[in-house]
Amino acid sequence: MPYLKIVTNLALPTDSRATLLARASKTLAQQLGKPERYVMAEASGDTALLFGGSDAPAAYVELKSIGLDISQTKSLSKTISELLHAELNIAPDRVYIEFINIQGNCWGWNGGTF
Repeated sequence: MPYLKIVTNLALPTDSRATLLARASKTLAQQLGKPERYVMAEASGDTALLFGGSDAPAAYVELKSIGLDISQTKSLSKTISELLHAELNIAPDRVYIEFINIQGNCWGWNGGTF
């Protein structure tokens, strides 16, 4: 049920993207206390993205999850920013993150909803 979408203006070679997604999936599952089998992560690179008038490495991130507690967003922001810095060398001040709490009945899976 957690869904992480990373969009960056950097090129993401297949091996870098796979490493980023695997680490993001595991980290989010742990931090959110959700089984990793429900975590979905996506990374898109080489996107036309300008941040603060600059095309320096940047990222836009969406994190959607059922039961996302507002008290978690500060630590999640730190975790996601650190992950992007470690894996892609994107400075934390070049990352925007949108947090979205979804109600279970608005999240479909396996022919039903949560």
